[in-house]
Amino acid sequence: MCETVFSTIKRTLGDAVRARTWYGEFRELVLMCAVYNIKQAVNQ
Repeated sequence: MCETVFSTIKRTLGDAVRARTWYGEFRELVLMCAVYNIKQAVNQ
């Protein structure tokens, strides 16, 4: 099930992380997941 979510996030939000630092990468991934969760909540 998690692979499905990862695939959906990659398809809708892009598959590249543009940040260079570890903290920046982490923050970008957390924001991607937050956007995905908000989109799921709105569509249901």
